[in-house]
Formats: sequence, C-alpha cells, structure tokens
Amino acid sequence: MSPTQHPSGSLLTHFETLEDPRTAYLVEHPLLDIVALTICAVICGAETWEGIEAYGHSKSDWLKTFLGLPNGIPSHDTIARVFALLEPTQLQECFVSWVKSIAELSLGEVVSLDGKSARHSYDKRKGKGAIHMVSAWDSENQLVLAQVKVSDKSNEITAIPKLLNILDVSGCIVTIDAMGAQKEIAQQITDQGADYVLSLKGNQGNLHEDVEQLFDWACKTTFKDIEHEAHQTIEKSHGRIEIRRY
Repeated sequence: MSPTQHPSGSLLTHFETLEDPRTAYLVEHPLLDIVALTICAVICGAETWEGIEAYGHSKSDWLKTFLGLPNGIPSHDTIARVFALLEPTQLQECFVSWVKSIAELSLGEVVSLDGKSARHSYDKRKGKGAIHMVSAWDSENQLVLAQVKVSDKSNEITAIPKLLNILDVSGCIVTIDAMGAQKEIAQQITDQGADYVLSLKGNQGNLHEDVEQLFDWACKTTFKDIEHEAHQTIEKSHGRIEIRRY
C-alpha cells in the first residue's frame, strides 16, 4: 500500500475533509502529513512544536510507512504556522470523528464532563484571560472524547449542551459537577438516552435542601417505600480500614 492510500477507519481518513488554508503553490508538506505527525507526537508526550518536530525525526522511518513526507519532516515553525491557520471547528469535527471511531462506548460507561483552565494560557500584559475548556472524559478508554472552548468559567453552562450534541452518550452515565445541575441539561441527557449523576452545592437553594431532607428522612426510615440500591466496599488503604457506602 502506498503512503497516499490508507484503509477505511484509519486516522487519515477522518481528516480528509479538513480544508488546507495555504496557497497551493507554497505547499511543501501535505496537510495530512502535518496533522497525523502532530497527533502521533502529542499522544507520545510531545508538548511543544519543537517536541513534535523532534519526534518526527526520531520516528521518520515508521512515519514513512503511512505518510508521504515528500520533503521530510516539517520544521516546528511550519507545523505551528499551519495549525494557526486551520479552522478550529473543522479540526474539532475531524478529531471527534476519529476519536469516536476508536472509542467504543458501552452500556453503563461513565462519561465525565468537566471544565478546566489551560495552564499558562493567560497574558496579563495583553489583558488576555486564561483559556477555559469543557471536556468529555471517557473513563473506560482513558481519553478525551471532545472539548468546547468557553470565554470564562461562568459560560460552562452554555458549553455543556454543545458538548453533549457532539457525543453519542446513549446508555452511558454522564457525570457533571454542580455547575451542570440544571433542569435543561438533565433533560438533554435523558433525551439522548443516558443517565446522569449531578453534584449539588448549598448555593443551589431549594433543590439542595430538598435532597438533604429526603436523605435524612430516608435514612431514619431505612429507605422504606423508596426504590433504591445499596452498595458497600471495604478496603485497607494508607494504614486504615476504609468503608464506603453508596
């Protein structure tokens, strides 16, 4: 098989629709080569453009088995410049398509939605705040299924529905912290065929109080007439016995 031919379902097939923003006569390295090289490098721990180039040189023989690389490994400046020009939404759609093809979500699997601020992404001199990302983490496959960028932490509520729309969570359990404890979000999760576990905090008013009162009453009556399940684990850890009751 030549480097320009790749089997259905491979990494490259999912990025074929990605538009190349460069002028055709200035293209020295194929776009798919740059994207595939970068993804492979990052998976293997590369955290900088220089690290991606170094990875390429160290694995060039292997990379040539499925990439064209007509002019060798692109420089870190070229890689950085190309990614700066790519349309973010297109890139995300291609990436999510690839992740879906390799991550098989099974019934009862936990998908955790969580917001994080990217380290060192702020610039005080330019008045630029930190970049906030809301991610969907697949606990079984140990990988991020999709991400949505938000302007600040308060906008996580609007990002969560967008993230759910990207994913097929049917049959899964979606967990979200207190930020996502909203009626509309809970409804969307059930509409998509999933169950949810949402955190509650004291600032969520009557709902938090109602849940506390329900559990207090249920415990006093040993959950009589309340449909429920119970589970207990006992293990020795850090020199003590830990008992967890669910």
